[in-house]
Amino acid sequence: LQHWDVFKQVTEVFILVPALLGLKGNLEMTLASRLSTAANIGQMDSHKELWKMITGNMALIQVQATVVGFLASIAAVVFGWIPDGHFSMDHAVLLCASSVATAFIASLVLGMIMIGVIIGSKKMGINPDNVATPIAASLGDLITLALLSGISWGLYKELESRAYVNPLVCAFFLSLLPIWIIIARRNSATREVLYSGWEPVIIAMAISSVGGLILDRTVSDPNFAGMAVFTPVINGVGGNLVAVQASRISTYLHMSGEPGEGPGTAPRKCPSPCSTFCSSDVNSRSARVLFLLVVPGHLVFLYTIHSMQGGHTTLTLIFIVFYMTAALLQVLILLYIADWMVHWMWGRHLDPDNFSIPYLTALGDLIGTGLLALSFHVLWLIGDRDSDVGD
Repeated sequence: LQHWDVFKQVTEVFILVPALLGLKGNLEMTLASRLSTAANIGQMDSHKELWKMITGNMALIQVQATVVGFLASIAAVVFGWIPDGHFSMDHAVLLCASSVATAFIASLVLGMIMIGVIIGSKKMGINPDNVATPIAASLGDLITLALLSGISWGLYKELESRAYVNPLVCAFFLSLLPIWIIIARRNSATREVLYSGWEPVIIAMAISSVGGLILDRTVSDPNFAGMAVFTPVINGVGGNLVAVQASRISTYLHMSGEPGEGPGTAPRKCPSPCSTFCSSDVNSRSARVLFLLVVPGHLVFLYTIHSMQGGHTTLTLIFIVFYMTAALLQVLILLYIADWMVHWMWGRHLDPDNFSIPYLTALGDLIGTGLLALSFHVLWLIGDRDSDVGD
């Protein structure tokens, strides 16, 4: 997609990519974690409770998606404008319309898929924590990127002949906000999140946008054009694995009562790496399993990219070593932060299902993009340069 006209002419779309792909962490994976916990502790057993949870949560994520999509477009405009000193109103409205439409439609589609997966998992006797968050993450990346590229390309074409289409699209999705707010407010399960759940979502979007700025600056340099194809992979895998761990720890704590009760009530200081990865605790064992999935998982993706000739980077041994080092370091940092953050939030009477995953996936985007950009720059400096870069 990096060679499409809209990505070439409106490079700020690159800044939107991590922010909108990060929405799956902010919204869908938080929804998956919240509903998985509700299913595991018996809050979705009756049809009435189930319908109440579905309508309230779907309305809630539509509100969050529309607002965050709008704010992400403003961040992209600002981050694109500051370094270049050039502002285009047409491009700003295009970014706003593309971002809001993508966020709204992606959240609607993914929300329905998540609800189906969680209900199906519960009926089949499978723990939804192990299934729902990875599906939300992987499908979220695929659907969101496809929608963003398709919508932005279509709206970019309309700029030439019908420039009024872009502001109309933006206004239409923003005008639906009051309807979703009313539905979410009527539901006791989502009313609290509607008022208190904005801080992690907006801060996570800002963190992801910084990752997007790094991506935009790096990919715009022809020497590092090959980075684009690896960014969704490294960020997707990191976000996937840490979301599973955060969701599992959160469910484990919910089994003992409400936030602030039971184990982990005292706000935790930073745990030692040994307690996170090497103890006999059930969450430590799952952290080890998730960390061991990094290398085989990424090797499959690297082989797929290579066989499809999808990238601009030759897979030399030194490149694979640098890439794997970046991926392992990213997941190691994320799993360690997750262990501390979920317990810390629980001790402060905050529900980790609503607050931890947005921060963790956004940090995954920032750390993954940063380490990948650093790897490409170091490889360039030590002479591992490709003759086919930018072809």
